[in-house]
Amino acid sequence: MKILSLLYSLGFLVFSCSDKENCGKISSQKPDPSNIEIFIENKYSEYAREELDNAKISNEFSPTEVIPNSTTAVEISESILFPIYGKENIIRQRPYNVNFIDGYFVINGTLPKSEIGGSFIIIMNSKDGKVIKLTHGE
Repeated sequence: MKILSLLYSLGFLVFSCSDKENCGKISSQKPDPSNIEIFIENKYSEYAREELDNAKISNEFSPTEVIPNSTTAVEISESILFPIYGKENIIRQRPYNVNFIDGYFVINGTLPKSEIGGSFIIIMNSKDGKVIKLTHGE
């Protein structure tokens, strides 16, 4: 049995490195960032469905806040608002009014008095990131 084990180990060492020049060397090549996949849509849907169903029941949250500060709240708000109402439209409403009240970020746009139109309002729960209100006046 010892001989068989020794032969197996020896065979593994002999055949495990086919590129003799680079055998045992650590590669210094870094992965090309353009080849790194950002996301895969609709993969592992069975797992995703199971996690969704469990989350609806147990409603688990991290002990820390998902939206820790005003800067993060504004970044998240803009990522939601830009595709819906247009980037230029939302940027025109800067500076935003940002208030943190009872664990919620209440963010609304401002417009100069000379400008006609309405502004957005978005309210997000800092604990879980849930948007509880999103509107834009006309």
